[in-house]
Amino acid sequence: MDDGYRDRTAFIRGAKDIAKVVKRQAGKKMGRGVDKMSDEYTKRSYTRFEEDDDDDYPVQGQDGGYYRSDSRANDDDEGGHSDSTEGHDEEDEIYEGEYQGIPRADAGKADGQAVGVVAEGAQFGELAGERRKDQEELAQQYETILQECGHGRFQWTLYFVLGLALMADGVEIFVVGFVLPSAEKDMCLSEPNKGMLGLIVYLGMMVGAFLWGGVFAFFSSFAQGYSTFLFCRLLSGVGIGGSIPIVFSYYSEFLAQEKRGEHLSWLSMFWMIGGIYASAMAWAIIPHYGWSFQMGSAYQFHSWRVFVLVCAFPSVAAIAALSTMPESPRFFLENGKHDEAWMILKQVHDTNMRAKGYPERVFSVTTIKTVKQMDELVEIGGDAAWHKRWKAKLTSLFYQVWGNFQACFSPEYRRTTIMMMAVWFSMSFSYYGLTVWFPDMIKYLQRQEYSSRTKFFIKERVEHVTFNFTLENQVHRNGQYFNDKFMNLKMKSMVFEDSVFEECYFEDITSSNSFFKNCTFISTLFYNTDLFKYRLVNSKLINSTFLHNKEGCILDFNDDNNAYMIYFVSFLGTLAVLPGNIVSALLMDKIGRLRMLAGSSVMSCVSCFFLSFGSSESAMIALLCLFGGISIASWNALDVLTVELYPSDKRTTAFGFLNALCKLAAVLGISIFTSFVGITKAVPIMFASGALATGSFLALKLPETRGQVLQ
Repeated sequence: MDDGYRDRTAFIRGAKDIAKVVKRQAGKKMGRGVDKMSDEYTKRSYTRFEEDDDDDYPVQGQDGGYYRSDSRANDDDEGGHSDSTEGHDEEDEIYEGEYQGIPRADAGKADGQAVGVVAEGAQFGELAGERRKDQEELAQQYETILQECGHGRFQWTLYFVLGLALMADGVEIFVVGFVLPSAEKDMCLSEPNKGMLGLIVYLGMMVGAFLWGGVFAFFSSFAQGYSTFLFCRLLSGVGIGGSIPIVFSYYSEFLAQEKRGEHLSWLSMFWMIGGIYASAMAWAIIPHYGWSFQMGSAYQFHSWRVFVLVCAFPSVAAIAALSTMPESPRFFLENGKHDEAWMILKQVHDTNMRAKGYPERVFSVTTIKTVKQMDELVEIGGDAAWHKRWKAKLTSLFYQVWGNFQACFSPEYRRTTIMMMAVWFSMSFSYYGLTVWFPDMIKYLQRQEYSSRTKFFIKERVEHVTFNFTLENQVHRNGQYFNDKFMNLKMKSMVFEDSVFEECYFEDITSSNSFFKNCTFISTLFYNTDLFKYRLVNSKLINSTFLHNKEGCILDFNDDNNAYMIYFVSFLGTLAVLPGNIVSALLMDKIGRLRMLAGSSVMSCVSCFFLSFGSSESAMIALLCLFGGISIASWNALDVLTVELYPSDKRTTAFGFLNALCKLAAVLGISIFTSFVGITKAVPIMFASGALATGSFLALKLPETRGQVLQ
């Protein structure tokens, strides 16, 4: 019995060995590819044919490759030919370059079984060292692969798709400033509320999740109340802010070293395009008050809401376009997913080669280095409850993000991170502070010029006169008005001081920034007016009556007569960034990131001193354009530098953290700079110049990344 069993077993094993030899010999005759890649990063050998016997699991060799335990020696003895380069064309002919898959180390294991073992003690340190070595080797090989893939249609398609996401950020910065002159009336916004509405977007950008940005930007156009609108803009800022770190990190992992600085700078141009888009849409939509409707007295949809709705389009379009783009192959390789990364890189190669007219060129890479995992994921089988699977995934994600954040402050990166924090903070503090301070200064100069045209009337006496025309920008002192009628008129910036109104009649009055100070009203009737009590400052009412007062917001608002000027100034400011974008893109890879960053910061610092000469509206507009055109080169260099200073597994986390710090500095800068409007120019100029000088000095202490491979 035992002898027969042993004979059958020996016979079966012999048959299997013969089958393996036949398959291997057939593969050698039909294969026309390179047997093995000669570089040190691709020494793996894979067999195309998988067996079903239980003792044929793949095992990992010392060189990082996967081999079958019973066939590795035979493969090496017979030339080490790799069948992974064989495939079939449309006529079912075998050709080179088609990836046939690799066996995984966990093939054949039952669901629910642990995949790896947690490294502890000395073993943990050894794994960490191996992982760093793997990352260095992967960086070199990945750069070589990108060189083979070339730069072409795939990268340009990705450029425009990611540009939509970055454009959404540029739009979001301008939305609130453009809608405030109109939204303040519908929502009855006080000055503190308007300030909070402007700051809430920056606070939202400190968090981040791209999808919700487009959704809530859309919803905010329908919000009626201030609190609802504020909440939607917060969530919109959360979403748009979360996309920025991902955009630059993702795009950089498809760019070869000699193209990276230039094309990341070209990508930054979409922020400017977002500003131009917002300015043009505001110019075209908001002044058209006919684009509105209302449902009863509770719901009103005015033209500014149409503008907010239109500004959500870039976010929505970016979501749709990004759904067609593949995951970063570098991300897959960092997480040990060789097959997925290979397929994406082959897609990049084939797309570019077809566009260049070389469809016959074959992607010659067969194997790519993957990074050794510190603690491989324990898979939960399909029989586990869904909430346990989600809990495990969320917990793993949280620890991964927190671990990456802590790694940014590890001894290896601590100095770099602290220096980058200082540079980001100083740049953001000065840039956002000044860009908001400029429009406020322009408005202040406009108010000063308007006040200089005020007309004064002293001790006038008016009797039996009907006023039915607009009264604007006048001051009446110690006047006497007897039996006068004020009907169907608008009062704008009108002030009556120490005056007496006797037997007068006010009907259908609409007022803005108009007040009666220390006045006396005797036997006077007010019908359908908005002359509320706060407009009657220290005034006396004797036998006077108010009937049917106007409803709605009781706050004062400036008329939107200068709306076109506001949109035009913003349009010029964003358009002035174009020359700086072009120069930085063309010179980024020639003069280096640090020279670009420090040089642009110094020039921006010098331009701040010219602000003291800006005493007119036109001068301030010119200085705004000058500052924006110079400083954009600093931002482009800072974005490229941030991407290249951190390794792949920490890049997005570091960029996101620095971008959040940037928005915090923006909130602080805006709050400080705007508080000095109308008081002094010296303090904002000193703050901005000092921050820019500090940033340029610290930038020179950072390592230059030009010419290095992407970590």
